[in-house]
Amino acid sequence: MKLRILFVDDEPKVLQGLQRMLRPMQHEWEMAFSESGKEALEILEKEPFDVVVSDMRMPGMDGAQLLNEVKKRYPQTMRLVLSGHSDREMILKSVGATHQYLIKPSDPESLKAVLKRAFALRELLNDEVLKRLISRLKSLPSIPSLYMEVMQELQSPDSSMQKVGKIISQDMGMAAKILQLVNSAFFGLPRQISSPEQAVGLLGLDTIRALVLSIHVFSQFDEAKLPGFHLTALWDHCVAVGSCANRIAKSEKTEKKSIDDALTAGLLHDCGKLVLATNLPDLYQEVLYMVDKQETNLLEAEKETFGTTHAEVGAYLLGLWGLPDPIVEAVAFHHHPTMCIGQTFSSLTAVHLANALDHELRSTAEPATRSQIDLDYLNSLGVVDRLPAWRKACKAQPSDGDN
Repeated sequence: MKLRILFVDDEPKVLQGLQRMLRPMQHEWEMAFSESGKEALEILEKEPFDVVVSDMRMPGMDGAQLLNEVKKRYPQTMRLVLSGHSDREMILKSVGATHQYLIKPSDPESLKAVLKRAFALRELLNDEVLKRLISRLKSLPSIPSLYMEVMQELQSPDSSMQKVGKIISQDMGMAAKILQLVNSAFFGLPRQISSPEQAVGLLGLDTIRALVLSIHVFSQFDEAKLPGFHLTALWDHCVAVGSCANRIAKSEKTEKKSIDDALTAGLLHDCGKLVLATNLPDLYQEVLYMVDKQETNLLEAEKETFGTTHAEVGAYLLGLWGLPDPIVEAVAFHHHPTMCIGQTFSSLTAVHLANALDHELRSTAEPATRSQIDLDYLNSLGVVDRLPAWRKACKAQPSDGDN
């Protein structure tokens, strides 16, 4: 079946340009074009679409209002913004309703690459094996209430660092963990920080949001359910991977959004382990036993037991939560980045490297046998010569996450 895309823009010339630009994709995509949010919703009522790509500023119903309505009525539909505007208020209004932002004007190849990548990820998350596994789970963690409060504050036109800090202060456990991390080598700040408000001001809202979400994901796990599953070690590893991925992305001078995505994806890249271990502890115990007896590695043991791995399960969860596609993509493919469409350095690249390099730092095996870095992937991107610099960047931080 063809994938169906609805483009929405109040400027007829823009829509005509998109039609011309994407005409070569007609054999793969079925496309419709609308000049208003109201008309777009009427089209969606009559027939389903896989993706809605909307301009931001439109008279009557703007892009943020449209995408929020699409999210409410058609939650499975991907929601993308294609806009030349970087207005802060408009961006904040669309936080949570938008999967990706695309800059207008966008060249044909960039737009096609983004849409193809999104569709490839959607296919992964719609995998029948994964669906059957998820249906067996007792529950999936719900998105944390504190994270939602922070998100709502970010969407507010008068959002402020101080207000976000006060929200975090209401949760003593969260405030303590944030301050512990802020004052660790993870961030390398020049002075001791004593209040959540200070922490938010120094780290920025994107970093705080990532930390709030990751800490809550880990706090929902009951270690008593699964002896031998070391939550502290997993948390330390994820913090280290988030930090290392962040440093790698910064070293490549990628855009701020990609750097933030690398941090969030690094912190959450192994959350699928928690989902499996919490909901299917007996089966996950078998997985750990197989690995402990050196019968196989973790991914192969998970595949044999569940038919999928923690990477796909984690991606499925984050996809349900509506996290941005680059984060979901990085979590899904962090072990096998060549499975992902795209031939440029991305947050996935940073997380793949950070995960492999942190395992190197923790391993006692010989370097030749312990590396999990996909050199073919790095060669395809033309960045394999950067590996020594990335390895040095990751060694610069304590491998135990300093927790």
